[in-house]
Amino acid sequence: MTRSLELGLIGNCSTCALIDEQAEFVWTCLPRFDGDPVFCSLLQSDQSVERGFMNVTVAGLRATTQRYEPNTAILVTTFSDDRGGCLEVIDFMPRFKLYERLYRPPLFVRILRPRSGRPELTVRVRPSGNYGAGAPEVTLGSHHIRYVFPGAAHRLSTDISLTAILNETPFVLDHEKVLFFGPDESLTRPLETLSREFLAETTKYWQEWVRYLAIPFEWQEAVIRAAITLKLSTFEDTGAVLAAVTTSIPESANSGRNWDYRYCWLRDSYFVIRALNRLGATRTMEDYLRFVINLGVQKGYEQLQPLYAISGHSELPEREIQTLGGYRGMGPVRVGNAAYRQNQHDVYGATVLAVSQTFWDQRLDRHGDPALFTQLEALGHSAARLAEQPDAGLWEIRGQEEIHTYSAVLCWCALDRLARIANQLGESDRACFWTERAETLHQRLLERAWNPKRRSFTATLGGSDIDASVLLLAELGFVSVEDPRFKDSVRAVEAELQHGDYVFRYREPDDFGTPKNAFTLCSFWYLKALARLGRKEEAHEHFASLLDRRTRLGLLSEHIDPNTGELWGNFPQTYSMVGIIESAMLLSAPWEGAF
Repeated sequence: MTRSLELGLIGNCSTCALIDEQAEFVWTCLPRFDGDPVFCSLLQSDQSVERGFMNVTVAGLRATTQRYEPNTAILVTTFSDDRGGCLEVIDFMPRFKLYERLYRPPLFVRILRPRSGRPELTVRVRPSGNYGAGAPEVTLGSHHIRYVFPGAAHRLSTDISLTAILNETPFVLDHEKVLFFGPDESLTRPLETLSREFLAETTKYWQEWVRYLAIPFEWQEAVIRAAITLKLSTFEDTGAVLAAVTTSIPESANSGRNWDYRYCWLRDSYFVIRALNRLGATRTMEDYLRFVINLGVQKGYEQLQPLYAISGHSELPEREIQTLGGYRGMGPVRVGNAAYRQNQHDVYGATVLAVSQTFWDQRLDRHGDPALFTQLEALGHSAARLAEQPDAGLWEIRGQEEIHTYSAVLCWCALDRLARIANQLGESDRACFWTERAETLHQRLLERAWNPKRRSFTATLGGSDIDASVLLLAELGFVSVEDPRFKDSVRAVEAELQHGDYVFRYREPDDFGTPKNAFTLCSFWYLKALARLGRKEEAHEHFASLLDRRTRLGLLSEHIDPNTGELWGNFPQTYSMVGIIESAMLLSAPWEGAF
């Protein structure tokens, strides 16, 4: 079997699992998103998968289908056999209100529900430890199996015959069976009762959450699935937002561009919480702002890293794992991300942009105040100092630094928004201070970022190469949509970075060669630029094409092969799911008069 990214995501904002079309758990980290992958067959060579998965196989299998229960994170895989048998495999993680708090344990619930006939199936549970290297010590209880690893233990509680699971022998499913996989803790109530209660309460939670989203009139299903996916990609304990839940899915085949994305990038997170906030999911934004504010308290705002662990920890040393062969055998598999050591000056602007919402949004429990503004001013001073200094840029180029236009513009955003916040607070002296510095920097950047020979804004100040970030300059307020320089820059992107319906982030070779696949989010940036320029028919066509590239369950990864449409890169990519939400909200017909 060739692995693909046709995967379903379940979770509860403590951790998650990716499950393939055959109901196999192929990626599951415990006890949280960046933990050891107890199920990791997604990154194992097909011929050598002896452990690191949990699955169900059905005798005489004829077909499988997969879907989400409407407006939930509950995944249903249906198996049909060649004798008229049919069963559903229902997978979810509990998430609901209990004792006035959210109950979200690192616990996976699997329900095997017969629908017709007498299907014959085999259940296999083979967890691994230390990134696929270790087999567990197995011990038995009366109704559970313990899988013990050095420093960790997991428990499977089930009403299936333990012998059938341990020996992996087939059995006939004549009535509903359940499996709970998670912490080594006892479940004191009947499993069938508990599973049905958890399912009902979790269904209620997600449907209530979706009910209060301010979704656009068109593309509602796509937006709802994107919103749920973004919510599932947050670590609620600290408020951190993950870039993706996987590591080392290559950006393109055999490229070596295999990175660990199970961390919180401040840049990516700004786009995520902005999208959710526009939908009305303000609680996620408040949680993330708590994460950012705590970073400032613990680390200081003067020198921010581009990314942090979801705990807020700053050290993320990168290493290669030898015990996993990689997605389709395309290693290396990396843990940690050396980009945490890079200079990426756009983080100051991204952080100010994120936190600035607290000064205007009246829905929030806590609003921005003069004390918070004073803390943010430290970011402004850093942005002013570093705006025209070399950095690795938003594309995190390894091995070289230049003065990147996007980084400089985001530094300008920090100064500009601080001026606006000061006006909002009635602090006229500080407003004048930041306005003056923003205007001075704005003028210098306009002169240095525009290349009259190329008739485009460029990737670096005074440079000649183009990257897709120029598509954001109007959205960020740096230039007007009507500015001829912005229109010319969009045309330059079309001429140099567009390939069919897809847009590359850049075309020049970097330290890993020339990029082979398009960056999914850049294609969304392009269609949004088209819409703002009044080219809405073209924007609709591009949006339809991008939606067609989603998996059957409505998810997207980081990259797209422009020739085949195949998804590559870490999955699901929060950046890409943001593109669905923002594009739909920009392009949708209004609710008024729609029916």
